[in-house]
This record gives sequence, structure tokens and C-alpha cells, in this order.
Amino acid sequence: MALEFKDASFKEEVLESDQLAIVDFWATWCGPCKAMAPTIDALHTEYDGKVKVGKLNVDENPDTAANYGIRSIPTTLFIKNGEIVDKLVGNQPKNKFVELIEKHS
Repeated sequence: MALEFKDASFKEEVLESDQLAIVDFWATWCGPCKAMAPTIDALHTEYDGKVKVGKLNVDENPDTAANYGIRSIPTTLFIKNGEIVDKLVGNQPKNKFVELIEKHS
């Protein structure tokens, strides 16, 4: 299972991490988010120890979603050294994630 990011620990877990972090903004009621969940979980397993791969529930953690201007979900941010280095919007195939992980890690 992918990591679970929260408003309270986002700065420490993501922004201050020395690893590339992939943050999937999602909600329980979002069909495309549910469809993408197995991809996010697989990436977490494959890149464990190299890349932080996790999810942030926008309903439970509205502050972080608002800070990043998340207007549609799923939206996935690729964050390195506290900065957004890439972004995917909508349900994307796994190879798109792998391409961006290889580019930024």
C-alpha cells in the first residue's frame, strides 16, 4: 500500500524529503482515483526506498490540496527538494509515471 500523506506531516514527509516524492491527490468518491490506485500501490512497492509514493485524501486534508491549487482529481504532483518538478492530471498509465520517475530521480 502507498504511503498516506496528511496536512499535518506534509512538510516533513514530502517537502523536506531528500527523495523524489509522488503525491496522488484523491478522494473516496472519485472513480478515476479508484481506478488509478493499483498503479500508485505498484509504484510504491517497486520504488520503495528510492522514491516516496503516497496518496493525500483531499476531503480529509483540504489545506495541502488548497495550497497547491488542486481543482480536479486525481492529480499527481512530483515534488523534489520542496519544489514541484512535474504534474499529471487524470488517470494515467503506469509507464507515464515511470517515465517521470526516471527523469527526476
